[in-house]
Amino acid sequence: MRIWVKFYATLREYQPQNNVFEVTEGARVETVLQSLGLPREAAKVVFVNNRHGSLEQILQEGDKLAVFPAVGGG
Repeated sequence: MRIWVKFYATLREYQPQNNVFEVTEGARVETVLQSLGLPREAAKVVFVNNRHGSLEQILQEGDKLAVFPAVGGG
């Protein structure tokens, strides 16, 4: 099944081509991140379909996954 993936800020280097990624049915967010080479600790905020998600969340066909790193500033 296909999902849409977008990495932000310092995570852009892990972005799949055309923002589309093929996953097996029942794949979890964590599985997708591992498949793309992203270290688990690098993903600090995860959204699935514009709602706060978790690494354990199971993805569905057409889901939109957005991943953000820790943000610093002051």
